[in-house]
Amino acid sequence: MVEGRTKSRAAILNRPSALNALNTAMVSRLKRLYESWEDNPDIGFVLMKGNGRAFCSGADAVTLFQLVNQGKVEECRKFFETLYKFVYIQGTYLKPHVAILDGITMGGGAGISLPGMFRVVTDKTVFCNPEAQIGFHPDAGASYYLSRLPGYLGEYLALTGDKLNGVEMIACGLATHYVLNARLAMVEERVGKLVTDEPSVIKASLAEYGDLVNLDRKSILAKLEGIDRCFSHDTVEEIIDALEKEAADSYDEWCTTALKKLKEASPLSLKVSLRSIREGRFESLHQCLAREYRISLNGISKRVSSDFCEGVWARLVEKDFAPKWDPPSLKEVSKDMVDCYFSPLPEVEPELELPTASREPFM
Repeated sequence: MVEGRTKSRAAILNRPSALNALNTAMVSRLKRLYESWEDNPDIGFVLMKGNGRAFCSGADAVTLFQLVNQGKVEECRKFFETLYKFVYIQGTYLKPHVAILDGITMGGGAGISLPGMFRVVTDKTVFCNPEAQIGFHPDAGASYYLSRLPGYLGEYLALTGDKLNGVEMIACGLATHYVLNARLAMVEERVGKLVTDEPSVIKASLAEYGDLVNLDRKSILAKLEGIDRCFSHDTVEEIIDALEKEAADSYDEWCTTALKKLKEASPLSLKVSLRSIREGRFESLHQCLAREYRISLNGISKRVSSDFCEGVWARLVEKDFAPKWDPPSLKEVSKDMVDCYFSPLPEVEPELELPTASREPFM
C-alpha cells in the first residue's frame, strides 16, 4: 500500500495475517517505488511502516521452504537477489528515510529498514535475528549492522536469536528515536504534513514526540562485559566453553539461557553465522550483501545440508520444535562444510551484482 502526502510518500507493508513477511512480489514493488520516488523532485522524503501488530517478520520462510521442496530454486534465487538489491538501495538512498518499527521486526524486516536514515521504535517493538534457529544465517545486511554493534553484542544476537526491545535498540544504536505506541498517530500526522527534504527538520519533528528512555537493569545490554568475555572467542566451541565457565562462576541466568539457545540452533548455521559476522566487521554494505547472497544460495541448494528446510519444517510448519540437524553436533561440522557456504557460486548461478559505481552507501 502507498500513502501520498504533500512532499513525501509512505510505503505500508500490508500482509498483516503473515506478520508482513516479505515475498518476491512485495520486495519487487518496494524496489520499483523507491527508485521512482528517488527520481521524483516533488518527493522530499520517504516513510515505511507495517500494517497490524508487526512491522515485518522478515522473509516468508515457509514460502521459500515450499519453493525449495518443489525444486523451484530459481524463484528462491530471484527473491534473495531482489531483496538484497533493495537493501542496497536503502543503504544508499539519496532522500531521508523514516522507518517506523512498531511491533515485530525480524530478520529481513530489519534489513529493509535499518540501513535508512531514521529508525523509530516504540514500546511494542521486538527485534531479533532468529535465523540460526531455523538452519539459516542472519542475512539482508545483518552481517553489516550486527557486526557494528558495541563489543560482541552482534555475535551474541546472531547466534542466540535473542530479542531486543525498543529501548535496547536505542541504547545500542540500532534505532534513532523512541516514541510510545500511543503517540505514534500524532508522530505520523506531524511528519506527514512536513514539506521538506531536509534531514534536520525531519529529525526535529520526530524528536518533538520522542520519549526519554531508561535501560532496565535486567536488560541483556547490562551484561555487555560478560557477552564480550564469552562471544569474543574465535570459534563457537570456545564461545560455549566460555559461557559454561561464566555460568558456573556467576550463576547468571543470561548465560544458561544463551547456552540453551545455542544448543537448540543448527550447529552448521552457528559456525556459518559466526564467520559471516566476523567477516562483516571489515566489509562495506555491498560486500556483506554479496557474501550473504552466496551463503543464502548455497544454504538452500542442499549441497552441504538440508538444515534450512529441516528448521523451517520443525519450527514454522510442523511446529514440533525438534529439528534433526545435519550434522547434529558442532564437532561434526568440518571447516570444508563451512567454506562451501562462502565459496563462489557455480557458473550457472551469477554472483549478486549491485550498482556500486553509481550509488555511495549512506551508512
